[in-house]
Amino acid sequence: MVAPSREKKSLRLCGNLWYNTEVMNKTTGTFDRTVSRSVCHGSQVVVRAPRIIRTRYTKDFGPGFYCMVMRDQAARWAVRFTGQDWLSHFTYTPDPTLNQLGFARMTEEWLDFIVACRHGEGHAYDIVEGPMANDTIYNYVQDFIDGKITRAAFWELARFKHPTHQICFCTERALATLRFDAAEEVYDE
Repeated sequence: MVAPSREKKSLRLCGNLWYNTEVMNKTTGTFDRTVSRSVCHGSQVVVRAPRIIRTRYTKDFGPGFYCMVMRDQAARWAVRFTGQDWLSHFTYTPDPTLNQLGFARMTEEWLDFIVACRHGEGHAYDIVEGPMANDTIYNYVQDFIDGKITRAAFWELARFKHPTHQICFCTERALATLRFDAAEEVYDE
């Protein structure tokens, strides 16, 4: 494992840019694909060179390298198993030639896309961005997939939950939009 720099500057790299109207217009639900922004990846190791690892487990947006724009969210994700792990910080510079899909909030289309990805269906997007089915939301999604609850029941349960946000870099071309900046050790508090 590479020991990261302990410079204070790494602590400012992943501000809550999701709420910056220059990045996402909450009214229209569209993303500004020209604004560079900081993103974080939480894991047990420092990741300097991201890669896509295909596993037997299906994820919200399919196989890819997942990042978050909110530092606190990424830190909670990183320490969920061991209580002490790493945030790798990157600058994401959008490439307008990539095929991108963005969900500004949980919608019917978002739910259908997650269900398809969790069933192992592929897609043609380089980058997918939007709400994350966290542990609680994931359980509701799984109950919906399993037929234990209806679509209406899913939305009734999910409407009081505040989903987190994720960006999935699904292709090698998408990974090329990331530049490693720093790493930060994080602890469960």
